Amino acid sequence: MELIRGIYNIQAQHRDCVLTIGNFDGVHLGHHFVLETMKRRAEAYERPTVVMIFEPQPQEFFHENQAPARLMSLRDKYQALRQFGIDYLLCIPFNGRFAQWTAQQFIAELLIEKLQIRHLIVGDDFRFGRGREGDIAALTTASAVNGFHVEDTATYQMDKHRVSSSVIRSLLQQGQIQQAESLLGHPWIVSGKVQYGQQLGRSLGFPTANIGIHQRSIPVHGVFAVTLKNTDGQVLCGVANIGARPTVQGKGQQLEVHIFDFDQSIYGQRIEVTMIKKLRDEQQFESLSMLKQQIELDVGHARSILKAHFKE
Repeated sequence: MELIRGIYNIQAQHRDCVLTIGNFDGVHLGHHFVLETMKRRAEAYERPTVVMIFEPQPQEFFHENQAPARLMSLRDKYQALRQFGIDYLLCIPFNGRFAQWTAQQFIAELLIEKLQIRHLIVGDDFRFGRGREGDIAALTTASAVNGFHVEDTATYQMDKHRVSSSVIRSLLQQGQIQQAESLLGHPWIVSGKVQYGQQLGRSLGFPTANIGIHQRSIPVHGVFAVTLKNTDGQVLCGVANIGARPTVQGKGQQLEVHIFDFDQSIYGQRIEVTMIKKLRDEQQFESLSMLKQQIELDVGHARSILKAHFKE
């Protein structure tokens, strides 16, 4: 899958395509349905598939501090979409200038002139253009004049329950990891590079790998039993803390993982962390000795959970 960075990098081979547009945060089962539909249409037309996303996501641009946490970083989103055999991922920078585009500009300059779309698939609640003025009706009107097809998809449901990024985010925030994964259609993974930290965990007898994350990419806080995969493909077990580490006056959101029975140096490696089960909320302790006692309990609890997990 080729990544197209920005409108000005759209080339001849990207045009006359079957297109879908959205955030695709989490690449969940609803997204799976849209992507599979797009691939079928592209096969019928014998044209390439293009997924259009925005970076940052529009809510992050307009409401930076209040925007919901992401389910996926851009890197992880790219890897997930790649698994579907999509031809091109078009990532458009969402900035002040683009935010002022009218709906008609979006249709005329991007969809028709630049991409020359053959078929467009979007959700029935899709809105676009300055002030969210554009909708399915505007696209349908333009399609009749310009010779492309518009297909709107209803919100995907599983067991009569709506599948959406916001629903999945809410489940994760409630610690309902398995329920969230059933709607995602895959394990929920957070990835990042191992960075140098304060070495506090080592001084307590529980060395941790500090995973560099974007603050918006973690919608959960607390202590979790986890599995990890490193660049060598090893699957490891551990216990993770996601939060601000109030006992040691930590700042900002951090992901720290104590890996069981492991003493290799993995600084600089990109690690994938899979949350298996939430153990407890993050809390502040009166002393480091009390924190150490709790970590010992967390480690024992996580080992039991992971042992049962791998027997399933």
